[in-house]
Amino acid sequence: MRWQGRAGSSNIEDRRGMGMALPVGGGIGGLLLLLLFSALTGQSPTDIINSQGPPPSEETRGTTGPGDEDPQRKFIGVVLKSTEEVWSEVFQQRGATYPSPTLVLFENATESACGVGQSAMGPFYCPRDRKVYLDLSFFRDLDRRFGAPGDFAQAYVVAHEVGHHVQTLTGLSDRVAETRAQGGRAQANALSVRQELQADCYAGVWGHYAARTDLIEPGDAEEGLRAAAAIGDDRLQRESQGRVAPESFTHGSSAQRVSWLKRGLESGKLESCDTFSD
Repeated sequence: MRWQGRAGSSNIEDRRGMGMALPVGGGIGGLLLLLLFSALTGQSPTDIINSQGPPPSEETRGTTGPGDEDPQRKFIGVVLKSTEEVWSEVFQQRGATYPSPTLVLFENATESACGVGQSAMGPFYCPRDRKVYLDLSFFRDLDRRFGAPGDFAQAYVVAHEVGHHVQTLTGLSDRVAETRAQGGRAQANALSVRQELQADCYAGVWGHYAARTDLIEPGDAEEGLRAAAAIGDDRLQRESQGRVAPESFTHGSSAQRVSWLKRGLESGKLESCDTFSD
């Protein structure tokens, strides 16, 4: 990706170095534990996050951290800025305004309006405060443990979480939550998969538009597709519990995630991301 020298977003809240360590595993290892718990209980990872506690008080919020000169923060800022530009254009084409989310960088654990967020959960979006939460250690594990390196692989993860923000703005998240509350575990998991795959497709839509600005280089898309394959439910379940249980999927298989990300990349159209009627 050609991101050096580009302007970054100002919608970043850096909480790194603020403490709040919890006695849980972090990174992909902790994510595997979370997915295993999800498989055993039928709860989606998002539900687990949302049930953890009360919203943060004003006193716990902050903007301290390594600062603007940190290369990782710069990169994330450029990616977030690109998503802001792309989705502002897409929403404007539809006669609407796009309010940008805030991205929170943290280490180990932090408070959110959806409860306590932990590195073990991986990156997540909280619809209650409309913020994306990210511990950068996730990227190191994605590279070293799952063989999905590259800056576009990391950008895909951010764009996927921003895709959940788009779903919140369009009302999709609320409709899914209402329907899930009325059904059983199997239906809830199936709806969660469709919602996550749509966020993958939306990440692809962002990538389609970002390619016009020369932010994305030849070969970048393959990095994103490898990352999508690396964090499919089937692969993570096989790693964590030695078997695959499709009925407990909450994000979709590796093949599904790759397919929907690719569809968004190729089409650049929201209409092509209708995972609910596909």
